[in-house]
Amino acid sequence: MNPQRKRLIHISRCRGLTRRIIRIILFQDPTLLKIYSLSPTQISEQFYLPMKNATLFFQDLHNVGIRKQLTADSTNFKTVTILDEDYPRMLNTIKDAPLVLYAIGDVSLLSFTPSLSVIGTRNPSNEAMKKVEHIVKPLVGDDWLIVSGMAKGIDSFAHQTSLKNNGKTIAVLGGGFHHVYPKQNLPLFHQIAEKGLIISEYAPNRPPAKYHFPERNRIISGLSFGTLVIEATERSGTLITVDQALDQGREVYAVPGSPIVPQTKGCHQLIQDGAKLVTDAKDIMEDWERIRNYQSTLFT
Repeated sequence: MNPQRKRLIHISRCRGLTRRIIRIILFQDPTLLKIYSLSPTQISEQFYLPMKNATLFFQDLHNVGIRKQLTADSTNFKTVTILDEDYPRMLNTIKDAPLVLYAIGDVSLLSFTPSLSVIGTRNPSNEAMKKVEHIVKPLVGDDWLIVSGMAKGIDSFAHQTSLKNNGKTIAVLGGGFHHVYPKQNLPLFHQIAEKGLIISEYAPNRPPAKYHFPERNRIISGLSFGTLVIEATERSGTLITVDQALDQGREVYAVPGSPIVPQTKGCHQLIQDGAKLVTDAKDIMEDWERIRNYQSTLFT
């Protein structure tokens, strides 16, 4: 393994630093060597870190146990870093792109197009699976990649629809591979690992935390040309992913439904706010062709 990328993976596993600080370290010293010779006080002063954070980072940086864990993980899981030539171009364009991704499965899917994020409520209506199959199945049949978060409800339906129809799918997790969440999706986890790709920016031994899920949403939307919301309640966490998609300049699509069903209220709000109303897979396919044709004219 390239020593520089190995050090980046190591540093990203240490406590006390944010991704922003790691980027600053990488900018100041692309070799990532100098940080290993600094004391906690020097780290604190140079990077304007609270002494508590600098001390935690220093301790982890020189912790033999973490180094051993890195070696073990490198034999069991693939890694993709922002230093790699094959780092996905789509992700490299977003704010706060992940520095390190752990992966199980077909890593080439990270650069596959066309790709669509399919998201929605964890508590879907009785009509939800039919909606997913109606719109997602034709996309899968047309060789689209489906990206989602392997949560209960719509996310699971999207992955399952792709797998059932021999399609391509990526699951972006909010925790490490040793802590599959929700546990009921462990069989789905293994299916995607075998036939698609599972990724996480969290180390394999890191359990999921509440704030991880909004964080991982930027990766879900970042890997796709657009985000499709199948169902969402008025205050759904799904809308965080929509905000990320809009911030990244991605397309946003929403499926309408009955006005008396709570799971459709978020979609109706999105449509009122400018998301494209989708009733058929062709609505998305036509958009993709239009955008692709427009982009091709810019470079000819």
